[in-house]
Amino acid sequence: MLTRLSIRNIVLIEALDLDFGRGLGVLTGETGAGKSILLDSLGLVLGNRADSGLVRAGVDKASVSASFEFASLPDAIAETLDDADIEIEKGEPLIIRRQLKADGGSKAFINDQSVAVALLREIAGVLVELHGQHDDRGLVNPRGHRALLDRFAGAETARVEQAWSKWRATESQLAEARGALEQAKLDQDLLLAHLAELTTLEPQAGEEARLAETRADMQKGERLAGDLEELRHLWEGSESPLASLRVAARKLDRIAPEHALLAEALGALDRAVIEAGEAEEKLQAAAEALVHDPAALEEAETRLFELRALARKHRCEVDELPEVMRRMRSQLDSIEGGEAELDALEAAAAEAGKRYRSEAQSLHANRTAAALRLDEAVARELAPLKLDAARFRTAVTELPEERWGPHGMDSVEFLIATNPGADFAPLNKIASGGELSRFILALKVALAEQGGAATVIFDEIDRGVGGAVASAIGERLARLASGGQLLAVTHSPQVAARGRTHYMIAKSSDGTVTRTSVALLDDAGRQEEIARMLSGAEVTPEARAQADRLLEGV
Repeated sequence: MLTRLSIRNIVLIEALDLDFGRGLGVLTGETGAGKSILLDSLGLVLGNRADSGLVRAGVDKASVSASFEFASLPDAIAETLDDADIEIEKGEPLIIRRQLKADGGSKAFINDQSVAVALLREIAGVLVELHGQHDDRGLVNPRGHRALLDRFAGAETARVEQAWSKWRATESQLAEARGALEQAKLDQDLLLAHLAELTTLEPQAGEEARLAETRADMQKGERLAGDLEELRHLWEGSESPLASLRVAARKLDRIAPEHALLAEALGALDRAVIEAGEAEEKLQAAAEALVHDPAALEEAETRLFELRALARKHRCEVDELPEVMRRMRSQLDSIEGGEAELDALEAAAAEAGKRYRSEAQSLHANRTAAALRLDEAVARELAPLKLDAARFRTAVTELPEERWGPHGMDSVEFLIATNPGADFAPLNKIASGGELSRFILALKVALAEQGGAATVIFDEIDRGVGGAVASAIGERLARLASGGQLLAVTHSPQVAARGRTHYMIAKSSDGTVTRTSVALLDDAGRQEEIARMLSGAEVTPEARAQADRLLEGV
């Protein structure tokens, strides 16, 4: 709730600090004393447009700050501030400050952290609900009527929201699958042609590297063919190095026992025979590996060219061609199995839609029944507020399917008819300022247990009424304020007498400067102010006695 309002240099207010408490607080004063300045000041911290004309003449800047305290910060405010990286410690008041400059421009702060003015407007509806002569928000705005009726009905809207999300999700999956199948069918002939081409070639993983290596070896064989042929003849002839070594070894073997050096020579010669044998084997293996087969070389080069050309065609690496084939087969398989998948998705979407319709219809029935109860509750409040000829109706209209949503299939709007036989119309279309405020009060009373903003303000709801009607208004304002905080700007002594706290707004002038001040009245001050409201300029003993009776009667 609003606990403190501090104003500096706003129009006729030089400096003002007001403390507010729970219950009904009334603000009174003569016409033109400056009640609108207070509301304009509060509007600034709630994000209203900054007007440099509000800055008091002769100064450079003005400011307004408002302090709000809560047992726990409302979720809507906490989430908004968290999104804006505004930190408020638990138990710390929420302090909004707005600065204006005489030459234009303004700044906004929440707990001394700079914020955009738009952020103030986001949280304003949770902080303060203002009902005035030209109210175009709050209960008058049809956009909020559905939520108000749902709270009044105690409706479980979460089930509808969940059913809507499930239905939308399955419909989205169905549309995606249908689109994919249609596109696949369009591409089917091309897919078949590409797959036939790939299947004919049947690329294998790692094949490019193996072919490239084979081709390189055969190209080397082609270059080395002459030298290898000469070596082959050399090693295979009767006078080859290996044959000569073996003959020498046999001869030396016969005489080696005759001398130690001959035995050593024989050992070296044996080793030479072994090494020469190994060399012969290596040469044979190399000749076989580097064999030059022109047909095989041409075949390897042709396949390597075809693989690389196909990879370029599909914009991938050669080693990725097997995966391309797999994807194409999968796409063709999906065409064959796509109809079955569509059937399953269509069944799921139909079931989700059926579930949503069931939940939405249940919510519609709940809303329709609650609308009748709300109409009856409001009707009971109209006669005491001198609106006995008026009628109130909560219109619950089932929307066409294209306008259904997570909140169901209904639009909800509060309608009134102010005269017998007149058509029902939106609240702000046919009600005068005074009537509108009283309709709002009747609605607020009927919806009292459904909660709302932390602070509710009624601006001159009693305009143009008196006597029993004013008394009825005062009684209902006090009832509404019993569980929270309600402020009423009033000209009615019957309403003022109901206040738990009473603030008097006065204007004074020293002949040079005119100032507006606000005073919190004690019991004697309240009696005198209510007597003034009863009698006018001259406060009579009779007026004071009547003021006492009003105060005692509450």
